[in-house]
Amino acid sequence: MNSDEKEDCECAPPQAETSPAGGPYREYEEPEIENPEASRMKRAAAKHLIERYYHQLTEGCGNESCSNSWCASSVGFNRMDNNAAAVKALELYKVNAKLCDPHPSKKGTASAYLESSAHSNSACSNRKMNHKDVHSVRDNFKDVNYLTEEKIYEILDICGEKEDYSPLIRVIGRVFSSAEGLVQSFRRSKPHTKEELKSLQGKDEDKDEDEKEAAACSATAMEEDSPASSSSSRLGEGSSGENDVQKLAPDEVSVDIEAVRRVYERLLSNEKIEAAFLNALVYLSPNVECDLTYHNVYSRDPNYLNLFVIVMENSNLHSPEYLEIALPQFCKAMSKLPLAAQAKLARLWSHYSAEQIRRMVETFQQLITYKVISNEFNSRNLVNDDDAVVAATKCLKIVYYANVLGGDLDMEHNEEEDEEPIPESSELTLQELLGEERRNKKGPRVDPLETELGIRTNDCRRPLVPFEEFVNEPLNEVLEMDKDYTFFKVETENKFSFMTCPFILNAVTKNLGLYYDNRIRMYSERRITVLYSLVQGQQLNPYLRLKVRRDHIIDDALVRLEMIAMENPADLKKQLYVEFEGEQGVDEGGVSKEFFQLVVEEIFNPDIGMFTYDERTKMFWFNPSSFENEGQYTLIGIVLGLAIYNNCILDVHFPMVVYRKLMGKKGTFRDLADANPVLYQSLKELLEYEGSVEEDMMITFQISQTDLFGNPLMYDLRENGDKIPVTNENRKEFVAQYAEYMLNKSVEKQFKAFRRGFHMVTNESPLKYLFRPEEIELLICGSRNLDFLALEETTEYDGGYNRDSRIIKEFWETLHSFGEEQKRLFLQFTTGTDRAPVGGLGKLKMIIAKNGPDTDRLPTSHTCFNVLLLPEYSSKEKLRERLLKAITYAKGFGML
Repeated sequence: MNSDEKEDCECAPPQAETSPAGGPYREYEEPEIENPEASRMKRAAAKHLIERYYHQLTEGCGNESCSNSWCASSVGFNRMDNNAAAVKALELYKVNAKLCDPHPSKKGTASAYLESSAHSNSACSNRKMNHKDVHSVRDNFKDVNYLTEEKIYEILDICGEKEDYSPLIRVIGRVFSSAEGLVQSFRRSKPHTKEELKSLQGKDEDKDEDEKEAAACSATAMEEDSPASSSSSRLGEGSSGENDVQKLAPDEVSVDIEAVRRVYERLLSNEKIEAAFLNALVYLSPNVECDLTYHNVYSRDPNYLNLFVIVMENSNLHSPEYLEIALPQFCKAMSKLPLAAQAKLARLWSHYSAEQIRRMVETFQQLITYKVISNEFNSRNLVNDDDAVVAATKCLKIVYYANVLGGDLDMEHNEEEDEEPIPESSELTLQELLGEERRNKKGPRVDPLETELGIRTNDCRRPLVPFEEFVNEPLNEVLEMDKDYTFFKVETENKFSFMTCPFILNAVTKNLGLYYDNRIRMYSERRITVLYSLVQGQQLNPYLRLKVRRDHIIDDALVRLEMIAMENPADLKKQLYVEFEGEQGVDEGGVSKEFFQLVVEEIFNPDIGMFTYDERTKMFWFNPSSFENEGQYTLIGIVLGLAIYNNCILDVHFPMVVYRKLMGKKGTFRDLADANPVLYQSLKELLEYEGSVEEDMMITFQISQTDLFGNPLMYDLRENGDKIPVTNENRKEFVAQYAEYMLNKSVEKQFKAFRRGFHMVTNESPLKYLFRPEEIELLICGSRNLDFLALEETTEYDGGYNRDSRIIKEFWETLHSFGEEQKRLFLQFTTGTDRAPVGGLGKLKMIIAKNGPDTDRLPTSHTCFNVLLLPEYSSKEKLRERLLKAITYAKGFGML
């Protein structure tokens, strides 16, 4: 038996010959005592057969017309979990059951087994080896059970001289398809002498050989032991791996990552060598998945993580060859990593450059996109059930948190929690009696990986890679959000919800999830109210009903909301129903929109004095010297919360720091850039000033502000601040304290009351879990970009109109000719708000319906349903005149 044949034999376990009847043919000969090599080969053959039975039960042969009752591809086959499949595989091996050949359409693991096994059969036909053969094998790198950068280059040079790279390909195939070999490879060098290195290498080789024999023996011993994986890793037993890990920092591994990158860079340019990496990964991944699922291998040897670090350095993982089989299987294996291992990977990758993080993001995104596009997902075939998409999303989460950790973090400036807990509903006892105890009373959901890492997404001011690159639009298009939300709320292990990975969802999809959450909560409150009324014997209103006068909207609305907030805050979570006194409009959503619009206009009127308005930034800010009490700010917070809860858009203009503070982060110097750009620029120039700050600027730690009446107010940033000069040494402290006062201390009472009101409505909502501050702004304020071409594309027609009708063509020509202000008036008239919803006007479902023949009547609208009733005017000029008059003087509601 020559060395090449022996090498092929080691690349993959041998396959048994197949009898004419279709069953595997095996010889149960006792191994000769003087030939341990033959005994080892038989054990390996048995192990491989059991593996093939296992894959036949879990994956099938790929032949849709397969008649083998013990093949997952056959009709009527009952699926079984991995554990049951392992037990059944052993039983089938014992009874010499039929073993299918992989169908030509079945690519991947099974075909890789057959191909490698064909070589194995021919190579193993001659069992006898003499002492001289052993030496020739060692000369052909048979003794290489793990790799180093130097060993790779040594083999590469020899292969280059002979112009034959097959020895290197076999070594890569053997080591990269073995978890044991890969974990031991590319270790960071230690300062040993040459003699010690040789000694250590010899010990490692002997130990690896023993481990391989023990693993092979475990396959045939399964009938006596408990059913286990076909490749139970024995790492960590009697090795020094644990001691090595104890010396490593939480963000370190024992792999020489730079060496791995240099090796990949040199080898991947050769197509044949690249194919070896691909085939090895196909064979490696299922075994790794079994190790992590059933054998808790990471807890025994944390060095097992090296395997994932090495594989992820392959820059070709996102290439088409990997997308079909290799990468999905590897993602499934990686998704089985325990939480501590995922956290360590995230910490390690957080030290990578933005380009390296982006490469990993693109790898997983490409797999998700490929699977989404190549399958037809719908309400019956959910994308949530696709193992490859789910596994890639879980892997992407690790990269996401690495991206957050590696970015610009602000872990210190956190808002204090409310001292007083938000009062519970008086219906709580009844709910408990009815089995309707409230969910999430302990607070909003937190991602376990986030907890393990001790960070939050909001702690990151600027990530390594923009958050937008983690969003996968094709996935968002096929995701059935109603089903996904159900999985999110039920939290079962069998069903995965993409809402647990909100970074991959766009704002439109997350807003839909929030909408479902709010609606279900409204229905729950309505049901509880009905049951409560039955128990108490009195009629209660299942809605949050507000009856207001248009001329006294603030007094009527805020007084009513204040009473509700004091008596029973749970009523705020009922569906809002607004009625304007003296008007006939029925609130199906449109009346509420106008109510919020009018309330916001009144509240943010500078004459009231609750907020100040900056003409330069067009932004509002809390008035630190307002005469209004804290209760008024609480009510404003309730209004904002109700707008989100009832899916209404508000025309409010806060700087981004307000939304960051609502999410639990204090304002800092950087937030002054949009909150107060003039002050920000002044303080920035102070920090960059190259001369003597004390002598040239003569400023102290005392600052001045003006109140509502223009009177100066002095404030000491430090005790006796007027006597402490600002110098080059303490100017950073001055700037930090100045920003702290302007954004936090000066408005502390007002903002705490405002936040408390906001949380009264949203405290049980997944709002914080799903959205980032900039998305909260989009949720409240809508999009400022009005794309009327997108609106034209999505508009529907009714009553006899269609896209090609004369009046419709003239209508769009007229609307596109309007100025910006006139377009906003049209939106206000038709939808009840002049802002675009999340996702832009293309997401607005507007309907234009025919409202009779030519007439002098004005167009009308149903703002609840975004319906425009348009008569068929005789000319374009008349259409323009009637439409402008309707949108300019529209106010109030009536019955048509």
